[in-house]
Amino acid sequence: MLTLITVLSIPSPSQGTWEIGPLPLRGYALCIIAGIIAAIWIGERRWVARGGTAGEVSDLAVWGVPFGLVGARLYHVLTDWQLYFGEGENPVTALYVWRGGLGIWGGIAMGALGVIIGAKIRGIKLLPLLDAIAPGVLVAQALGRWGNWFNQELFGRPTDLPWALEIDEEHRPSAFLDQPTFHPTFLYEFLWCLAAFALIILLDRRLQLSHGRVAALYVMTYTAGRFWIESLRIDEVQLSDVSGLRFNQWTSLVLFALATAYFVWAGRRSSGREEVVYTRPPVTEDEKEPSAD
Repeated sequence: MLTLITVLSIPSPSQGTWEIGPLPLRGYALCIIAGIIAAIWIGERRWVARGGTAGEVSDLAVWGVPFGLVGARLYHVLTDWQLYFGEGENPVTALYVWRGGLGIWGGIAMGALGVIIGAKIRGIKLLPLLDAIAPGVLVAQALGRWGNWFNQELFGRPTDLPWALEIDEEHRPSAFLDQPTFHPTFLYEFLWCLAAFALIILLDRRLQLSHGRVAALYVMTYTAGRFWIESLRIDEVQLSDVSGLRFNQWTSLVLFALATAYFVWAGRRSSGREEVVYTRPPVTEDEKEPSAD
């Protein structure tokens, strides 16, 4: 039976880091980078289609990506602070982002703050911008989840389903050392995010969503899936039981409710796409003052 399970299950990578000369090439980092590139490319195309200028999403990424990475790490450290500041732990390891540990909620919040700052400087209206870039973030999250596969982390409960994920013994929680295969929650979230992306693109084309409703739909679809996927996970987190649910499940519930309320409110308040996506006319290359000789 164990042989059959092994044949049908999904293997984990034998390593997540490759040495290229003096430089380590990490699978986790590659997945994050691939996600960022995909999100920028998708967001750029959607922004231009909404009336924006080509290249602006790439420029705003200079604000959003660093803010997002810092926020994602801060959220993880703050919600699991005992891993870094508890007795016998080394606080310096809080900086070791290549080991995993990026909290999506902190990444989205701080990333959005960076984008807001950049948009304000460039005179871009926030709501149409968020509607343009939100679907691409789902693709970024989908690709980024493969980093958990490389690190053999954040998997679900033991299972013998044909798509079960093999986890090496040194990566298993102490209570499951005798269990060879687990739910591949990284794969579930990958597929969920891609399905949510396709759904949002379809609804946006048919309904011409605007005034932040695409962004709200992004939050609604992602949190619905995240609530379910989070219920499968067995990784040891500090806030694993908050009134019967993991902390991230409560976060999903609250954000889903807020996004749903906004989606309904914005739909009743506004109709039709925004005709202008700038708070002031954008400066074109031809309008820029020539530099002095």
